[in-house]
Amino acid sequence: MLGYYVKLAARSLRRNPGITSLMVLAIALGISVCVMMLTVYHGMSSNPIWWKNDRLYAVTLDSWDVQEPADDEHPDLPPWQLTYNDAAAVAASTIPLHQVRMVKTTAVLVPEDVAAGAQPERVMLRVTSADFFTMFDTPFLYGGGWQAAADAGPEPVIVLSREMNEKFFAGENSVGRILRWNDRAFRVTGVLDDWHPSPKFYDLNNGGFDDPEDAYVPFGWIAALELRSMGNTNCWKPESRNSYADFLNSECVWIQSWVELPDAAARASMQAFLDAYVADQRKAGRFARPDNNRLTPVDQWLADNRVVRDDNRLLVALAFAFLAVCLLNTVGLLLAKFLGNASVTGIRRALGASRRQVFLQHLTEAGLLAAAGALGGLVLAALGLLGLRALYATGSAGFRNIMHVDGWSLVMTVMLAVFAALAAGLYPAWRVGRLAPAVYLKTQ
Repeated sequence: MLGYYVKLAARSLRRNPGITSLMVLAIALGISVCVMMLTVYHGMSSNPIWWKNDRLYAVTLDSWDVQEPADDEHPDLPPWQLTYNDAAAVAASTIPLHQVRMVKTTAVLVPEDVAAGAQPERVMLRVTSADFFTMFDTPFLYGGGWQAAADAGPEPVIVLSREMNEKFFAGENSVGRILRWNDRAFRVTGVLDDWHPSPKFYDLNNGGFDDPEDAYVPFGWIAALELRSMGNTNCWKPESRNSYADFLNSECVWIQSWVELPDAAARASMQAFLDAYVADQRKAGRFARPDNNRLTPVDQWLADNRVVRDDNRLLVALAFAFLAVCLLNTVGLLLAKFLGNASVTGIRRALGASRRQVFLQHLTEAGLLAAAGALGGLVLAALGLLGLRALYATGSAGFRNIMHVDGWSLVMTVMLAVFAALAAGLYPAWRVGRLAPAVYLKTQ
């Protein structure tokens, strides 16, 4: 019976190609706008390391001024980063399976083999702990990270991104090769494969869709080279900072801290460790604010940092409003078309077709329209996302990477097509099925 309904629907649609094309275009435009907005929204709000959401936690402590919160918009939240000494105290805990403290800075790297034609390059550098690569499941093209002992040394070792390895060493296996920074020779221990977590969950200070850093070195180089953060450094307390040692001992927050806790028991133990540390520091005159020591999982961290803002949600709402307008127009056109062919429907009813059969036949026609509109909408959405990628061609790769048709987009297209078929076809199909056939038989 379904095949018969499809045959009748296709014949009906071919009789009025102009109206059919107009309805397909309306549905395609509505679906394409929704798919584009939903694809971007899903990419921006998704957890790029979801398989570790119950293991990875950002560590925050409220060491801020007792007179005011660190964030006026969200006064219940502690500062996003830690002081240098607080990060060191967290790193001293043996509870986490892995732990990372880190900061972003900049450097000029010079390949030792200048005869190869590579030029000095200013890069974004992440000064971090050895566990960074294991904790965040970074893929390696060549080699690997460094050992934990290299952090304390610190040892002159470096990990390069794939892009930077292309620039310096033409994409060759550069493990063991030398780059110079601050007149020091740094040995390459590994080269990352393509890795663009989006959002960049582990450091949201300067934008959730910034590219990952070009290179990585052990954390100990912060103090050894007196490095400054290229992220955010926030200070609340008037205090003397005449030397770099003064800065390290200050109440300025600028270090990011993450821990990996394998189970609920480890998380409870780590929370107790943080509470005990803050209680001890309070005796020394610090942490005047109420306890607000947090271990925040990745999905909540993204929400707290407002990676997806209200204007993004507004755009999604507007996209669905546009789809609703397109479907209302389609309802009107379908209703006019069905009523215009009511005489044919009346003859079918007189020959024994039930209201249910008439309803299903016309709903099938609406389904064919929605299917054609969904296919056209998917094509338009792909073109629109391609245009957005081109518009942001010089921007962050993390932001560009979410602008493509993927499995999520296909699922949403199918769901929207079903919704469009029901929303646009239910009332016209029900209305034409309620018509009395006798009126039309008298005129035939």
